Amino acid sequence: MNMHTPISADAPQQGDLQLLDPRRIMPGYRPLVAWRHFRNLIKDKENTEEVFHIFEALPWKGVIDAATAFLRSERGQAIRASEPYLPDILDDHAALRAMPAGSLAHAYCDFMEAEGLSAKGLVDEFDKFKAKRIELHDQVEWYFERMRDTHDLAHVLTGFGRDALGEQCVLAFTYGQQPSPAHLFIGYAGAIEIKRGLKVKAPVLRAVREGQKMGKACPRLCELPIRELLPLPIAEVRARLGIGEPSYYREVHATWRAAGVDPFDLLKKAA
Repeated sequence: MNMHTPISADAPQQGDLQLLDPRRIMPGYRPLVAWRHFRNLIKDKENTEEVFHIFEALPWKGVIDAATAFLRSERGQAIRASEPYLPDILDDHAALRAMPAGSLAHAYCDFMEAEGLSAKGLVDEFDKFKAKRIELHDQVEWYFERMRDTHDLAHVLTGFGRDALGEQCVLAFTYGQQPSPAHLFIGYAGAIEIKRGLKVKAPVLRAVREGQKMGKACPRLCELPIRELLPLPIAEVRARLGIGEPSYYREVHATWRAAGVDPFDLLKKAA
């Protein structure tokens, strides 16, 4: 059975790159493949490649339409010209630290430095997976990279940490923006695994649902001018984007801590 739907080859060219490479294909849904990779992920929670396989098996069917609609707009082309490669902007911490105290830029640096992360690190992980796929060069690829490269900004803006629950909440937030079934599947399946492994009554699923609602209310991060947002006070950015407080997430953390569980050591506790 052919599990892929070819994309129209007559897409227009725009600027220095064609808008859509005619060789680009849209993967079909493969839920059993997604389930197998999810089980592998549960066994080795640090194996990021399993996540990419799940995304490929449960794609966002509307992503090509969303990408091309954005890239056909003047605003989309202006952002692409201003921000050709987001990791270069986000990994220049010297430039970000020169921005005002209390800004999104400072909050982002604080988060990434505390976690020992870099934007390039996620790119490197994805490139290992991508190396096994056909290499495409079109403007849609830039859009796809933006979806990847705004992941840690989502953590910073929402207040969801890199603990086990925080990652599920960010995935749900991303589903609210980019409705790939993979985000929803990993977010809720991961939350259920947490509840199953840790017998402490707390609103875990409500926290994930809260993240989903926050993402739906917020404009797509990958379509925003990140350069313009970085110097602004983070509270102002959150207000502009309609991002509220992660109240259920914080309630879960408080409940776990009261029960003697460190939310950031949860993977070991639930293993």
